[in-house]
Amino acid sequence: MATSGSVDFNLDMAEITEEAFERCGLEFRTGYDSATSRRSLNLLFAEWANRGLNLWTVEQITQPLAQLSSTSSIAAYPIGVITATVGASTNLSVGETITGGTSSVTASIISKPSSTTLTLTVPSGAFTAGETITGSSSAASTTISSDPSLTDVQSTVSFLEAVIRRSSSDISINRISRGDYLNTPDKTTQGRPTQFYVDRLITPTVTVWPSPENSTDELIYHRVRRIEDVDNAINTADLPFRFLPCLVAGLAYYLAIKRAPQKVALLKELYEEEFQRAASEDAERSGLRLVPSYASMSLS
Repeated sequence: MATSGSVDFNLDMAEITEEAFERCGLEFRTGYDSATSRRSLNLLFAEWANRGLNLWTVEQITQPLAQLSSTSSIAAYPIGVITATVGASTNLSVGETITGGTSSVTASIISKPSSTTLTLTVPSGAFTAGETITGSSSAASTTISSDPSLTDVQSTVSFLEAVIRRSSSDISINRISRGDYLNTPDKTTQGRPTQFYVDRLITPTVTVWPSPENSTDELIYHRVRRIEDVDNAINTADLPFRFLPCLVAGLAYYLAIKRAPQKVALLKELYEEEFQRAASEDAERSGLRLVPSYASMSLS
């Protein structure tokens, strides 16, 4: 008997909800069932953000450092999606970039659903509706047809490591605490930044020190973005398929608190087991090398 040959199994939110209801011994029937499950799913994603690092949500951001500007909003460059109308779409291809917009940023083409429209992934606020931009390898003209507010779509959860890029060379910089930055005597000193301080506000900011001495340096950092919300039943989850068992188990546990309290203990235990398995797999793999220190050894 032949295998299916497919590896595209996934569940949309309606199917995830049905599975979770069945684990609670319930049936998924009403519109309110859908609404309460979406609310629980979004709360579950918020809980995952508090549990630790989710590797699939880590993304690299490149942010120019303007001269004399030492503090920048981490969430100023959230990645989002807009649609555009193109005059010569046959000259464009997926993965190609178009440079332009009010911030002179680069937009990457991620899909071409038809001959006249395409989808771009861009920093928020980079383009405005009706704006025409030109560029790319094909020099095609593109008109932005919509520019929704993207700040709340994929906002920053955490700031990880950072480097300063100068003349195509990346130089590591060290993270310091609030107190360390506060005790810096002269915060207006200019030079190549060697340290950064992250102020975890609702819209986090990052401050580098010394203050950038030129406008060509770039701050390159990894951040943990927010897991995308569940807005309707046809959405699929913003996570790898490996986390589907954990997601279903977590939703079943959350629903049991409201609908099947007699199963809370069992479903919570199952959820914790599934999360530990998924989180253990969702880790970086690197070699470990142990080197003995000879400095502490006696030579006598």
